[in-house]
Amino acid sequence: MPVTSADVARAAGVSRATVSYVLNDTPGSSISTATKEHVRATAARLGYAPSAAARALRRGRSDLVVCVLPDWPTGPVVDTVLDLLSDNLAARGLFLLVHHHRSTRPLRELWKAVTPRVVVGLTHFPAEDLRALRQAGIEVVGAGDVDDGGHPGLDPDNQRGLGALQVEHLLDRGHRRIGIATTPEERLREFASLRVDGIRAACAAAGVSEPPVAVVDPTVPATDLARGWGDDGVDAVACYNDEVALAVLAGAREARLDVPGDLAVIGLDDAPAAALADPPLTSVAQPSAAQAHHLAACVEAVLDGTPQPDPPTEPSRVVVRAST
Repeated sequence: MPVTSADVARAAGVSRATVSYVLNDTPGSSISTATKEHVRATAARLGYAPSAAARALRRGRSDLVVCVLPDWPTGPVVDTVLDLLSDNLAARGLFLLVHHHRSTRPLRELWKAVTPRVVVGLTHFPAEDLRALRQAGIEVVGAGDVDDGGHPGLDPDNQRGLGALQVEHLLDRGHRRIGIATTPEERLREFASLRVDGIRAACAAAGVSEPPVAVVDPTVPATDLARGWGDDGVDAVACYNDEVALAVLAGAREARLDVPGDLAVIGLDDAPAAALADPPLTSVAQPSAAQAHHLAACVEAVLDGTPQPDPPTEPSRVVVRAST
């Protein structure tokens, strides 16, 4: 059986009200320092843990912010956003709970298990889930919409723009036959399709040939693909992310192709491993820190009842290294 505040009161020889005042740091109480220390020591000895639900009911608010992620593997960009968002919320005494949503259960069932103060959506919410949240008095930030604080990484135009940025860099380097290396991960299909669309559109706008598309397993060197592209005259590859790009680089080495002389390679996300690749990998860096601070500011605006801040204007940028 869990230890209750009544158990603490009996063991400490004080009233339950005294225990409540001490453990909740109730201001204005006339309890002596010695008694407070005695109650806290007794609670620690018994292993008492206060109920978060009861505390939220008492205070009329929760200390919990839930961030809902869609069912896709996280990478360095989302990891950075979550880390910085946690730091920003902690400064206000709030805890961040990350929920990876699966389609097997309706999202609205989550609100029956936890009662957050705010929900940050990095995915699109069905209309019925938004209604359930609002009826429960839970504030919502994002839900996939950039206009209400959503994460820019989920914006289709932003995703297409990332692919276009890769192409612009390769064209500036003099490459005219560009290939596309995409991911086999089904959960990333939406992202992959948008980035491929951006690459194709940028190639078409520049008047270069339609880029061939290949699915690349990021766990093994893409040797045959690199060799085949070299034989077909492909002189540069725009990759879905850095993991895929590293597999292409490894394949180019095994195929004895010079990078970037025979085959230039550009990744996306600017993961830490990019700078350590052989040769170091050119990549597109997204403004993760600015996005995280913006989401945190949106949460704070909701809590304070102030207008939502303008989205960050810091653009994504190409980090040039030896692979291009």
